[in-house]
Amino acid sequence: MARAPWRRGLKRMTGAAVLVAVALTACGSVIKPQQADGGTAPAEMAALDRDRHVSTLAKSPGRRLPGAVVSARSDAAERPPFTMASLDPDPEPVLRQPVVPQQAAPSGRAVTQLVSFDTAPFPFEGTVPNRGPFLDAESGARKGHRTARGGVLWQDQTFGDDRVLLHIPAGFDPRRQAVMVVFFHGHGATLERDVRDRQRVAEQITASGANAVLVAPQFAYDARDSSAGKFWTERGFRNFLDEAGRKLASLRNDTGSARVFARMPVVLVAYSGGFVPAAWSLKDMGADSRMRGVLLLDALYGEEEKFATWIGTARSAFFVSAYTRYTQRHNANLKSMLAARGIASGTELGDSLSRGGVSFLATGSDAVHQDYVTQAWTEFPIKDVLARLPELYVRDPDTVASITPRSRRRERSADADPR
Repeated sequence: MARAPWRRGLKRMTGAAVLVAVALTACGSVIKPQQADGGTAPAEMAALDRDRHVSTLAKSPGRRLPGAVVSARSDAAERPPFTMASLDPDPEPVLRQPVVPQQAAPSGRAVTQLVSFDTAPFPFEGTVPNRGPFLDAESGARKGHRTARGGVLWQDQTFGDDRVLLHIPAGFDPRRQAVMVVFFHGHGATLERDVRDRQRVAEQITASGANAVLVAPQFAYDARDSSAGKFWTERGFRNFLDEAGRKLASLRNDTGSARVFARMPVVLVAYSGGFVPAAWSLKDMGADSRMRGVLLLDALYGEEEKFATWIGTARSAFFVSAYTRYTQRHNANLKSMLAARGIASGTELGDSLSRGGVSFLATGSDAVHQDYVTQAWTEFPIKDVLARLPELYVRDPDTVASITPRSRRRERSADADPR
Protein backbone atom coordinates (compact mmCIF):
# COMPACT_ATOMS: atom_id res chain seq x y z
CA MET A 1 0.00 0.00 0.00
CA ALA A 2 1.36 3.44 -0.87
CA ARG A 3 2.03 5.65 2.15
CA ALA A 4 0.36 9.01 2.42
CA PRO A 5 2.64 11.93 1.51
CA TRP A 6 2.39 13.37 5.03
CA ARG A 7 3.68 10.09 6.50
CA ARG A 8 6.71 10.13 4.17
CA GLY A 9 7.42 13.75 5.16
CA LEU A 10 7.17 12.93 8.86
CA LYS A 11 9.61 10.04 8.46
CA ARG A 12 12.13 12.29 6.68
CA MET A 13 11.84 14.94 9.43
CA THR A 14 12.33 12.33 12.16
CA GLY A 15 15.39 10.90 10.43
CA ALA A 16 16.89 14.35 10.01
CA ALA A 17 16.40 15.12 13.69
CA VAL A 18 18.21 11.91 14.65
CA LEU A 19 21.13 12.74 12.32
CA VAL A 20 21.42 16.25 13.80
CA ALA A 21 21.46 14.86 17.36
CA VAL A 22 24.16 12.34 16.44
CA ALA A 23 26.24 15.02 14.76
CA LEU A 24 26.00 17.30 17.76
CA THR A 25 27.05 14.49 20.07
CA ALA A 26 30.03 13.61 17.88
CA CYS A 27 31.19 17.21 17.88
CA GLY A 28 30.96 17.43 21.65
CA SER A 29 28.09 19.93 21.59
CA VAL A 30 25.64 19.74 24.43
CA ILE A 31 22.37 21.59 24.83
CA LYS A 32 22.27 22.99 28.35
CA PRO A 33 19.03 23.04 30.36
CA GLN A 34 17.92 26.07 32.31
CA GLN A 35 16.76 26.17 35.87
CA ALA A 36 13.09 26.64 36.61
CA ASP A 37 13.69 30.26 37.64
CA GLY A 38 15.28 31.03 34.29
CA GLY A 39 18.81 31.16 35.68
CA THR A 40 21.79 29.37 34.26
CA ALA A 41 22.04 25.67 34.99
CA PRO A 42 25.03 24.75 37.22
CA ALA A 43 26.62 22.68 34.44
CA GLU A 44 27.30 25.72 32.29
CA MET A 45 28.40 28.21 34.95
CA ALA A 46 32.09 27.37 34.57
CA ALA A 47 31.96 27.88 30.81
CA LEU A 48 30.20 31.22 31.17
CA ASP A 49 32.89 32.53 33.54
CA ARG A 50 35.12 33.09 30.50
CA ASP A 51 32.44 34.96 28.52
CA ARG A 52 32.39 38.22 30.43
CA HIS A 53 32.91 41.94 30.14
CA VAL A 54 36.62 42.49 29.44
CA SER A 55 38.77 45.50 30.24
CA THR A 56 42.54 45.88 30.16
CA LEU A 57 44.78 46.16 33.20
CA ALA A 58 47.59 48.67 32.71
CA LYS A 59 51.13 47.37 32.91
CA SER A 60 52.21 49.93 35.50
CA PRO A 61 51.36 49.36 39.18
CA GLY A 62 47.87 50.62 40.07
CA ARG A 63 47.20 53.51 42.42
CA ARG A 64 44.53 53.72 45.06
CA LEU A 65 41.38 55.24 43.60
CA PRO A 66 39.70 58.05 45.52
CA GLY A 67 36.25 57.20 46.82
CA ALA A 68 34.29 54.14 45.86
CA VAL A 69 35.31 51.40 43.49
CA VAL A 70 32.51 50.48 41.10
CA SER A 71 32.28 47.03 39.56
CA ALA A 72 32.64 46.88 35.79
CA ARG A 73 29.35 45.03 35.46
CA SER A 74 26.15 46.94 34.82
CA ASP A 75 24.28 45.25 37.67
CA ALA A 76 26.08 46.46 40.79
CA ALA A 77 23.75 44.83 43.32
CA GLU A 78 25.43 42.83 46.06
CA ARG A 79 25.45 39.09 45.60
CA PRO A 80 26.42 36.51 48.22
CA PRO A 81 29.92 35.09 47.61
CA PHE A 82 28.91 31.66 48.83
CA THR A 83 26.36 28.88 48.54
CA MET A 84 24.85 27.14 51.53
CA ALA A 85 26.05 23.56 51.91
CA SER A 86 23.36 20.91 51.81
CA LEU A 87 21.97 20.03 55.21
CA ASP A 88 20.35 16.83 53.96
CA PRO A 89 21.16 14.18 56.61
CA ASP A 90 22.32 11.77 53.93
CA PRO A 91 23.36 13.66 50.77
CA GLU A 92 25.45 12.08 48.07
CA PRO A 93 29.15 12.81 48.73
CA VAL A 94 30.57 15.25 46.20
CA LEU A 95 34.30 14.94 46.82
CA ARG A 96 35.10 12.18 44.36
CA GLN A 97 37.98 13.74 42.47
CA PRO A 98 40.39 11.06 41.30
CA VAL A 99 43.86 11.20 42.76
CA VAL A 100 46.08 12.55 39.99
CA PRO A 101 49.83 11.94 40.34
CA GLN A 102 51.85 15.11 40.55
CA GLN A 103 53.26 15.94 37.14
CA ALA A 104 56.71 17.53 37.03
CA ALA A 105 57.24 20.33 34.55
CA PRO A 106 60.53 21.25 32.91
CA SER A 107 62.31 24.00 34.80
CA GLY A 108 61.46 27.45 33.46
CA ARG A 109 57.99 26.61 32.15
CA ALA A 110 54.74 27.73 33.71
CA VAL A 111 52.82 25.07 35.59
CA THR A 112 49.52 25.16 37.47
CA GLN A 113 48.34 22.03 39.21
CA LEU A 114 46.12 20.70 41.99
CA VAL A 115 48.22 18.55 44.31
CA SER A 116 47.25 16.41 47.31
CA PHE A 117 48.91 17.43 50.62
CA ASP A 118 49.31 15.44 53.84
CA THR A 119 49.35 18.72 55.78
CA ALA A 120 46.36 20.32 54.03
CA PRO A 121 43.79 21.89 56.38
CA PHE A 122 41.40 18.99 55.78
CA PRO A 123 40.54 16.24 56.51
CA PHE A 124 40.76 17.19 60.18
CA GLU A 125 39.70 15.12 63.19
CA GLY A 126 41.20 17.22 65.97
CA THR A 127 39.66 19.79 68.26
CA VAL A 128 38.54 23.38 67.78
CA PRO A 129 40.37 25.67 70.25
CA ASN A 130 38.20 26.45 73.30
CA ARG A 131 35.32 24.47 71.85
CA GLY A 132 35.80 20.73 71.54
CA PRO A 133 35.95 18.05 68.82
CA PHE A 134 35.64 19.41 65.29
CA LEU A 135 33.59 16.41 64.15
CA ASP A 136 30.74 16.58 66.64
CA ALA A 137 27.82 15.22 64.62
CA GLU A 138 27.00 11.74 63.30
CA SER A 139 24.52 10.13 60.93
CA GLY A 140 25.15 6.41 60.74
CA ALA A 141 28.76 5.97 59.69
CA ARG A 142 29.10 9.58 58.59
CA LYS A 143 30.70 12.32 60.67
CA GLY A 144 30.04 16.02 60.47
CA HIS A 145 30.70 19.43 61.98
CA ARG A 146 27.99 21.51 63.64
CA THR A 147 28.25 25.12 62.56
CA ALA A 148 27.60 28.22 64.63
CA ARG A 149 24.42 28.68 62.59
CA GLY A 150 23.03 25.37 63.78
CA GLY A 151 23.53 23.35 60.62
CA VAL A 152 25.69 20.31 59.95
CA LEU A 153 28.43 20.10 57.32
CA TRP A 154 29.48 16.53 56.56
CA GLN A 155 33.10 15.47 56.41
CA ASP A 156 32.84 13.50 53.16
CA GLN A 157 30.99 16.33 51.45
CA THR A 158 32.69 19.44 52.81
CA PHE A 159 35.89 18.59 54.70
CA GLY A 160 37.50 15.83 52.65
CA ASP A 161 39.42 17.70 49.94
CA ASP A 162 43.17 17.69 50.68
CA ARG A 163 44.23 19.34 47.44
CA VAL A 164 46.25 22.52 47.08
CA LEU A 165 46.49 24.75 44.01
CA LEU A 166 50.15 25.29 43.08
CA HIS A 167 51.30 27.73 40.41
CA ILE A 168 54.81 28.53 39.17
CA PRO A 169 54.98 31.23 36.46
CA ALA A 170 57.19 30.84 33.43
CA GLY A 171 60.57 32.38 34.08
CA PHE A 172 60.44 31.90 37.83
CA ASP A 173 64.04 31.94 39.10
CA PRO A 174 64.75 30.31 42.50
CA ARG A 175 68.24 31.86 42.49
CA ARG A 176 66.78 35.36 42.92
CA GLN A 177 64.68 36.97 45.63
CA ALA A 178 61.23 35.43 45.60
CA VAL A 179 58.08 35.02 47.69
CA MET A 180 55.55 32.28 48.24
CA VAL A 181 52.04 33.73 48.01
CA VAL A 182 49.68 31.70 50.20
CA PHE A 183 46.02 32.39 49.38
CA PHE A 184 43.09 31.54 51.68
CA HIS A 185 39.71 31.58 49.94
CA GLY A 186 36.38 32.60 51.45
CA HIS A 187 33.02 30.91 51.87
CA GLY A 188 31.39 28.83 49.15
CA ALA A 189 34.57 28.38 47.14
CA THR A 190 36.38 25.67 45.24
CA LEU A 191 39.94 25.92 43.96
CA GLU A 192 39.04 25.31 40.33
CA ARG A 193 35.85 27.29 39.88
CA ASP A 194 36.66 30.26 42.12
CA VAL A 195 40.34 30.65 43.06
CA ARG A 196 41.74 29.62 39.69
CA ASP A 197 39.06 30.58 37.15
CA ARG A 198 36.85 33.32 38.63
CA GLN A 199 39.27 35.18 40.91
CA ARG A 200 42.24 34.38 38.68
CA VAL A 201 44.74 34.39 41.53
CA ALA A 202 47.43 32.49 39.60
CA GLU A 203 47.10 34.85 36.65
CA GLN A 204 47.48 37.87 38.91
CA ILE A 205 50.76 36.51 40.24
CA THR A 206 52.08 35.90 36.74
CA ALA A 207 50.87 39.32 35.58
CA SER A 208 52.67 41.12 38.42
CA GLY A 209 56.09 40.38 36.97
CA ALA A 210 57.22 39.31 40.43
CA ASN A 211 59.39 36.31 41.19
CA ALA A 212 56.59 34.57 43.09
CA VAL A 213 54.75 31.27 43.32
CA LEU A 214 51.24 30.44 44.52
CA VAL A 215 50.09 27.99 47.19
CA ALA A 216 46.31 27.92 47.78
CA PRO A 217 44.77 25.19 49.98
CA GLN A 218 41.16 24.06 49.86
CA PHE A 219 39.25 24.76 53.07
CA ALA A 220 35.52 23.95 53.40
CA TYR A 221 34.45 22.76 49.96
CA ASP A 222 31.76 25.05 48.50
CA ALA A 223 30.28 25.74 51.95
CA ARG A 224 29.62 28.64 54.28
CA ASP A 225 32.35 27.93 56.81
CA SER A 226 35.63 29.46 58.02
CA SER A 227 37.13 26.47 59.84
CA ALA A 228 40.94 26.41 59.93
CA GLY A 229 41.32 22.64 60.27
CA LYS A 230 44.94 21.60 60.86
CA PHE A 231 45.94 25.27 60.96
CA TRP A 232 44.35 25.41 64.41
CA THR A 233 47.06 23.07 65.67
CA GLU A 234 50.57 23.91 66.84
CA ARG A 235 52.95 24.03 63.86
CA GLY A 236 50.03 23.30 61.57
CA PHE A 237 50.80 26.17 59.19
CA ARG A 238 54.56 25.70 59.49
CA ASN A 239 54.24 22.02 58.53
CA PHE A 240 52.09 23.05 55.58
CA LEU A 241 54.75 25.49 54.36
CA ASP A 242 57.41 22.80 54.67
CA GLU A 243 55.41 20.41 52.51
CA ALA A 244 54.62 23.20 50.05
CA GLY A 245 58.34 23.74 49.55
CA ARG A 246 58.90 20.08 48.76
CA LYS A 247 55.94 19.91 46.39
CA LEU A 248 56.96 23.06 44.53
CA ALA A 249 60.49 21.74 44.02
CA SER A 250 59.05 18.48 42.71
CA LEU A 251 56.68 20.38 40.44
CA ARG A 252 59.65 22.20 38.91
CA ASN A 253 61.46 18.89 38.45
CA ASP A 254 64.30 20.46 40.43
CA THR A 255 64.90 18.86 43.82
CA GLY A 256 67.88 21.16 44.32
CA SER A 257 65.50 24.10 44.81
CA ALA A 258 63.82 22.45 47.81
CA ARG A 259 66.05 24.37 50.24
CA VAL A 260 65.17 27.63 48.53
CA PHE A 261 61.44 27.00 48.85
CA ALA A 262 61.90 25.85 52.45
CA ARG A 263 63.06 29.30 53.55
CA MET A 264 61.28 31.45 50.97
CA PRO A 265 59.51 34.52 52.43
CA VAL A 266 55.72 34.29 52.58
CA VAL A 267 53.00 36.77 51.62
CA LEU A 268 49.69 35.67 53.10
CA VAL A 269 46.53 36.78 51.27
CA ALA A 270 43.10 36.10 52.79
CA TYR A 271 39.73 36.88 51.26
CA SER A 272 36.47 37.16 53.20
CA GLY A 273 35.90 34.07 55.39
CA GLY A 274 39.57 33.14 55.07
CA PHE A 275 40.29 35.41 58.05
CA VAL A 276 40.09 32.59 60.62
CA PRO A 277 42.84 30.38 59.16
CA ALA A 278 44.85 33.53 58.41
CA ALA A 279 44.73 34.68 62.03
CA TRP A 280 45.72 31.28 63.40
CA SER A 281 48.49 30.91 60.81
CA LEU A 282 49.98 34.22 61.93
CA LYS A 283 49.73 33.10 65.54
CA ASP A 284 51.65 29.95 64.57
CA MET A 285 54.36 31.94 62.77
CA GLY A 286 54.74 34.58 65.48
CA ALA A 287 57.75 36.82 64.92
CA ASP A 288 59.23 34.52 62.27
CA SER A 289 60.97 36.81 59.79
CA ARG A 290 59.83 34.53 56.98
CA MET A 291 56.44 36.34 56.99
CA ARG A 292 56.96 39.10 54.43
CA GLY A 293 53.48 40.58 54.52
CA VAL A 294 49.74 40.14 54.83
CA LEU A 295 46.94 41.28 52.52
CA LEU A 296 43.33 41.07 53.74
CA LEU A 297 40.67 41.48 51.06
CA ASP A 298 37.48 42.42 52.90
CA ALA A 299 38.47 39.70 55.35
CA LEU A 300 38.64 41.25 58.81
CA TYR A 301 35.49 39.77 60.34
CA GLY A 302 37.14 39.19 63.72
CA GLU A 303 40.30 37.90 65.43
CA GLU A 304 41.65 41.45 65.67
CA GLU A 305 43.82 40.59 68.66
CA LYS A 306 45.77 37.95 66.71
CA PHE A 307 46.36 40.32 63.81
CA ALA A 308 47.39 43.15 66.16
CA THR A 309 49.82 40.88 67.99
CA TRP A 310 51.46 39.77 64.76
CA ILE A 311 51.73 43.33 63.43
CA GLY A 312 53.40 44.37 66.69
CA THR A 313 56.04 41.65 66.43
CA ALA A 314 56.68 41.81 62.67
CA ARG A 315 57.63 45.46 62.24
CA SER A 316 59.55 44.91 58.99
CA ALA A 317 56.61 43.19 57.27
CA PHE A 318 53.70 44.97 55.58
CA PHE A 319 50.03 44.69 56.52
CA VAL A 320 47.31 45.84 54.12
CA SER A 321 43.60 45.53 54.86
CA ALA A 322 41.20 46.68 52.15
CA TYR A 323 37.58 46.69 53.17
CA THR A 324 33.95 47.44 52.36
CA ARG A 325 31.16 48.39 54.75
CA TYR A 326 30.89 44.76 55.82
CA THR A 327 34.21 44.80 57.68
CA GLN A 328 34.49 48.54 58.36
CA ARG A 329 33.78 48.20 62.10
CA HIS A 330 36.42 45.49 62.61
CA ASN A 331 39.01 47.48 60.66
CA ALA A 332 38.32 50.54 62.82
CA ASN A 333 38.72 48.40 65.90
CA LEU A 334 42.07 47.00 64.74
CA LYS A 335 43.30 50.45 63.82
CA SER A 336 42.45 51.70 67.34
CA MET A 337 44.21 48.71 68.92
CA LEU A 338 47.36 49.46 66.93
CA ALA A 339 47.25 53.16 67.81
CA ALA A 340 47.02 52.24 71.50
CA ARG A 341 50.22 50.23 71.06
CA GLY A 342 52.02 53.07 69.34
CA ILE A 343 51.83 51.53 65.85
CA ALA A 344 51.07 54.04 63.11
CA SER A 345 48.90 53.24 60.10
CA GLY A 346 47.91 54.98 56.90
CA THR A 347 45.10 55.07 54.36
CA GLU A 348 47.19 54.99 51.20
CA LEU A 349 49.61 52.55 49.57
CA GLY A 350 53.05 53.88 48.85
CA ASP A 351 54.95 53.01 45.71
CA SER A 352 56.94 50.42 47.67
CA LEU A 353 56.02 48.02 50.45
CA SER A 354 59.57 46.77 50.82
CA ARG A 355 60.05 48.46 54.21
CA GLY A 356 56.76 47.30 55.65
CA GLY A 357 54.03 49.54 56.99
CA VAL A 358 50.35 49.26 57.89
CA SER A 359 47.61 50.45 55.54
CA PHE A 360 43.81 50.42 55.80
CA LEU A 361 42.11 51.00 52.45
CA ALA A 362 38.40 51.90 52.47
CA THR A 363 36.82 51.16 49.11
CA GLY A 364 33.40 52.72 49.59
CA SER A 365 29.81 51.50 49.67
CA ASP A 366 29.71 50.65 45.96
CA ALA A 367 32.50 48.06 46.10
CA VAL A 368 31.14 44.56 45.48
CA HIS A 369 32.25 41.95 47.97
CA GLN A 370 31.89 39.02 45.56
CA ASP A 371 34.26 40.65 43.05
CA TYR A 372 36.77 41.88 45.62
CA VAL A 373 39.67 39.60 44.66
CA THR A 374 39.63 41.16 41.19
CA GLN A 375 38.10 44.58 41.98
CA ALA A 376 39.11 46.28 45.23
CA TRP A 377 40.96 49.63 45.43
CA THR A 378 42.18 48.78 41.96
CA GLU A 379 41.79 45.99 39.47
CA PHE A 380 43.69 42.86 40.46
CA PRO A 381 44.81 43.88 43.97
CA ILE A 382 47.13 40.88 44.44
CA LYS A 383 49.00 41.87 41.30
CA ASP A 384 49.17 45.45 42.52
CA VAL A 385 50.64 44.55 45.92
CA LEU A 386 53.30 42.28 44.40
CA ALA A 387 54.21 45.02 41.93
CA ARG A 388 55.00 47.25 44.95
CA LEU A 389 57.84 44.92 45.98
CA PRO A 390 60.46 46.01 43.41
CA GLU A 391 63.09 43.60 44.74
CA LEU A 392 60.98 40.78 43.27
CA TYR A 393 60.87 42.24 39.77
CA VAL A 394 62.03 39.72 37.15
CA ARG A 395 60.02 40.54 34.02
CA ASP A 396 57.66 43.09 32.52
CA PRO A 397 54.17 42.94 34.01
CA ASP A 398 51.70 41.28 31.70
CA THR A 399 48.33 42.54 30.51
CA VAL A 400 45.47 40.72 32.20
CA ALA A 401 41.83 40.68 31.12
CA SER A 402 39.35 41.66 33.84
CA ILE A 403 36.38 39.32 33.83
CA THR A 404 33.35 40.18 35.92
CA PRO A 405 31.19 37.10 36.61
CA ARG A 406 27.73 37.19 35.06
CA SER A 407 26.36 34.16 36.88
CA ARG A 408 24.64 35.22 40.08
CA ARG A 409 23.48 33.60 43.27
CA ARG A 410 20.49 34.59 45.42
CA GLU A 411 20.26 38.24 46.39
CA ARG A 412 20.54 39.00 50.08
CA SER A 413 19.48 41.86 52.32
CA ALA A 414 21.82 44.84 52.59
CA ASP A 415 22.73 43.99 56.18
CA ALA A 416 23.44 40.29 55.61
CA ASP A 417 26.91 38.88 56.23
CA PRO A 418 28.43 38.39 52.75
CA ARG A 419 31.17 35.94 53.68
